[in-house]
Amino acid sequence: MRYTARVASQSFEFDDLRQVMAMASPPRSGDELAGVAARSAQQRMAARYALAEVPLARFLSEALVPYERDNITRLIIDTHDAAAFAPVASLTVGGFRDWLLSDAATTEVLRALAPGLTPEMAAAVSKLMRNQDLIAVARKCSVVTRFRNTLGLPGRIAVRLQPNHPTDDLRGIAASTLDGLLMGAGDAVIGVNPVSDNLQALARLTHMLGEVIERFDIPTQSCVLTHVTNTLRLVEQRAPVDLVFQSIGGTEDANRAFGITPELLGEAHDAARSLSRGTVGNNLMYFETGQGSALSANANHGVDQQTCEARAYGLARRYRPLLVNTVVGFIGPEYLFDGKQIIRAGLEDHFCGKLLGLPMGCDICYTNHAEADQDDMDNLLVLLGSAGLNFLMGVPGADDVMLNYQSTSFHDALFLRRTLGLKRAPEFEDWLGRMQIADAAGQLLDAGATPRLAGMNMLSALAP
Repeated sequence: MRYTARVASQSFEFDDLRQVMAMASPPRSGDELAGVAARSAQQRMAARYALAEVPLARFLSEALVPYERDNITRLIIDTHDAAAFAPVASLTVGGFRDWLLSDAATTEVLRALAPGLTPEMAAAVSKLMRNQDLIAVARKCSVVTRFRNTLGLPGRIAVRLQPNHPTDDLRGIAASTLDGLLMGAGDAVIGVNPVSDNLQALARLTHMLGEVIERFDIPTQSCVLTHVTNTLRLVEQRAPVDLVFQSIGGTEDANRAFGITPELLGEAHDAARSLSRGTVGNNLMYFETGQGSALSANANHGVDQQTCEARAYGLARRYRPLLVNTVVGFIGPEYLFDGKQIIRAGLEDHFCGKLLGLPMGCDICYTNHAEADQDDMDNLLVLLGSAGLNFLMGVPGADDVMLNYQSTSFHDALFLRRTLGLKRAPEFEDWLGRMQIADAAGQLLDAGATPRLAGMNMLSALAP
């Protein structure tokens, strides 16, 4: 079906809904690289006018990636909840935007609506929104998940403690873990990106993190961020696996490049759940995504990168994950060129994920060859904190010495909590009080006021 719109007395025509979506997207280097971006500001505005008039229901009949050739499209369509969709079924994309910004779209209403929305619907409406619109609606979306603590409650934000090491040295990882815990980080997860895929090395990391949590009775979860097939093997060995990690994409071909299928993810989910390691809930999947991943695998099928990203969320929500993390600036300037594009992408991803019912976090980050700096990340940090972000990264010094990119630090999380009045996961905050790391208000105590923790000599206990 062809679409037309006029801007400044000039008529523009679009071949199909996929092209309308791509050309309505805000400027970004990845879409230009893919050859799908609008060629002028006038063409972009015409695409937005055309998109605003598209009925939401059309996304159920006009697939951007054909149903017959893509298992993610089939998953999205086959699991669509028509009853949940009914309250907005008569709206256009533009009308949906207006409704989302109205007082009628309450937290409870949006929670009930989520199963009725497809990722393409969420992506489409985001293209008509200003940054403040993305923040205002995402803030109304509350997604709460549980494993050993409760994440996503209003007025709270969690931190993934990311103690990576360039050689997977256990003492180095333990030192960074201790640093993070003393700074009040780690309630989302203590998650290590391993250098090695060697199963013995992965098992050592998994056992060490499990011992940290068990020995000091920390109400959090651990994760070694290796490929899901390795995690399956660790579960078979009865290693103390808490969360199953996997990077995912928004098309079948993108996920094939990652070496995964929906069935494999389901197998890993069931295997980890059989260990029964959760204490307050059983959300145990941890997914990471990022705009540009489908294009980098030559698997985008002409779909713009932000819509591909939203489709990855359609896969993620099948498994009721504990955490979903958009690693927004990690892939590089070929896909998000500068700070402005990174900020916009982070707000889009968070909005789309929360609207679809996912517990969204963000690795607020950039690579050293991007046209971005820490001031850009500070801006995105505050914007996402205001939007109700579920969790962010805590990296020693904000500089990951293994992955070689710039992220957010333990101190950044402290700044955000103090500035916006945000607390930690309640069970973790109680633990910090018991360990004399923080006071009843959640504020960190001076190092000299933590004799109990200091007396434990945690570092030597964890990695002798």
